[in-house]
Order: sequence, then structure tokens, then C-alpha cells
Amino acid sequence: MRSRQYGPDLTPPWKKTAPAPEVPADPDLVVEEVTTGFCGAVIRCEKTAQGPTVTLEDRFGKHRVFPMEPRGFLLEGRVVTLVRPGPQSPRAPRRTASGSVAVPGARARVARAGRIYVEGRHDAELVERVWGDDLRIEGVVVEYLEGVDDLPAIVRSFAPAPDARLGVLVDHLVPGSKESRIAAQVTGEDVLVVGHPYIDVWEAVKPSSVGIAAWPRVPRGEDWKTGVCRALGWPENTGAAWQRILSSVRSYKDLEPELLGRVEELIDFVTVP
Repeated sequence: MRSRQYGPDLTPPWKKTAPAPEVPADPDLVVEEVTTGFCGAVIRCEKTAQGPTVTLEDRFGKHRVFPMEPRGFLLEGRVVTLVRPGPQSPRAPRRTASGSVAVPGARARVARAGRIYVEGRHDAELVERVWGDDLRIEGVVVEYLEGVDDLPAIVRSFAPAPDARLGVLVDHLVPGSKESRIAAQVTGEDVLVVGHPYIDVWEAVKPSSVGIAAWPRVPRGEDWKTGVCRALGWPENTGAAWQRILSSVRSYKDLEPELLGRVEELIDFVTVP
């Protein structure tokens, strides 16, 4: 006999699961697989004997293949069912300026206790231009120091700890430099001081990106930035010169490897679990 009250489906209401919305697995769509937590951009969809699959690529270039099961993925925190895309699905941005997989619509994470310190405002603006999206997702704040002469005292005041790591990026960190002697005074498992070989972060921008053959040699004792402007025939306005340089930076490809590697190292250091 069929109950007039419950109908043919006797599943209790609290055990019923509403169907998840279907989302086309467009190339570069960023999703998270619900079982493993693997997050990445869609690379391709394929038909197999076991059913359709999707291949994801994370920010480090690692690929993983998953079955396109109902309610199998998270998109911006919502459970969804991925389906094969249509022939004219739009393409979303794939990479941030740093080369990481872009996460459309991602909200900034609450700031960590850890920090990254850089020497000056120009350093901070360059890091923001290339790694800003990554830093917001990771919850990492970058602050500038106006020089590193007092770095040991600054580090002691910060009091690095396992849950509040400190990374420091130093200009002209080469053997025998003043900066190298200062950096050598900073020790501890929860602080990392790294640097690039350039006199100023200006030099970490590739000359070809700025439209010059090479960065000029400035005589010792002369203000380096003013000397650069003079040698290049630019107005001796270092603020305007920096904006000209910064505007030429569109992605990590416009920066020298000696800076790229050090910033990535610091981000990894302060975000380690």
C-alpha cells in the first residue's frame, strides 16, 4: 500500500542531498577536488572506459586526473558537478603576474602573523605588482623598512616564532658588502634573510623590459639612482623614473632570476605550516 503522506520515496528528508549545479569544465577554470583537497586549473577533459575525467594543474605545475563525478568539486566554496564544456566555452585568465594559477573571485585571506620585510618602498611596490595576488591568497603582508642598518634590532623587536615567521629581502647582498655584514648578525630558525646582488631593486628589472640596452655604471660616491637617470638622459626625478620602470613590469618575465627566486623562497618560508 502506498502512503498518501510520504509517497513512493521513503528516504528521510535529512538524508536527501540536493543536486549540485552543473558547471562546464572550461580550460583554466580553478576548482578543488572534494576528497583530496587538490586545487588546480582545468587542463583537459577526456572520455575513458570508466567515464569522463578531468585533469587539473596546481600552481606548481603538478597534474592530477579525477573522475567527473556528481558533487565532486568545489568552485569558490560551492559544491558543483563538472560537465564536459561546450564547443564555445569562454576561456578564463590562467596565470597571475607571478606565473601562479589564477583563482578568479578568490577573497584575500586573513593576514598571517608572519611578515616579509623589504628595504624600501620601491621594493614593496615591485613585489606587490608581481606577487600581489599570491600574497593576498596566502595572507602575507609585505612591509618596507627604509633601509636595513637597524635590521638586527628590528628582528629582535618582531620576535619571530614558529607561528610568526619573518622573511627579509635585502638589496646588494654580496660578500663584503655592508648589507652582508648586517645580515650575518641575524640568526634564528624562524627568520630568513635573503638578498639579490643588485645595488638597487631597479636593476632587478630586465633592461630589455625598460627599453634600454643595460643599466648604467654609476661612479662610486655618486647617488646611484640620480646617476642612472643622468646616464640614460632621463629627468633627474627618481620618483618619476621609478614609475617609468615599474610600469614596464607586466609579469615575472620582466624580472631577473636572482630576484624571482629569492621572493619565492621568502613566500614559501613564511607560509610553511
